[in-house]
Amino acid sequence: MRRAHRWLAVLGLAALAGGCGEGGTGPDRLFAPEVARDGESVDGLTVGHRLMAAGEHELALKAYLRAAARQGTTVDVLSALGSANLELGRLGQAERLLRRAVEVDETFVPAWNNLGVVLMERGETGEAARVFRRAFALDSGRSTRIRENLTLALAKLENRAYSSENNSDFALVRRGTGEYLILSEP
Repeated sequence: MRRAHRWLAVLGLAALAGGCGEGGTGPDRLFAPEVARDGESVDGLTVGHRLMAAGEHELALKAYLRAAARQGTTVDVLSALGSANLELGRLGQAERLLRRAVEVDETFVPAWNNLGVVLMERGETGEAARVFRRAFALDSGRSTRIRENLTLALAKLENRAYSSENNSDFALVRRGTGEYLILSEP
């Protein structure tokens, strides 16, 4: 009899806790996966994706590494590891992982897009534009983010010679009539 009362009390507390406060799992709320029971384990990719959405990139990387240990280096795992490293500013590692992901599956659009982002961050605009074109083609133009990334890469590629970075160190000074002297600013 005591055992039954204890279970009812636990169930009652759980019901109260579930209905209280601001908690919940609406579309704009993040939540952790449920507790694993009976030897089940929670998918490391799912945990990692939720941590990435919450801005916890280092923890997401650890979750993705656990997924790699359990599932192997699938395209999903490699792409996730690359994305976490990108968010952490580890561009070299991110590039290597994302290149491996597209070698494993040449049709995996997220890996192509994220590789393009890495290349843009590294200043390799020409290759980034080619990579974004590939992602855009594989996606059949459905993703607005990929379209925006491609547009930005092409714009930077076209205006490379006239970027503010290249001409901010120089000033034109007029010498007499029709002659100009280019001075370098310190």
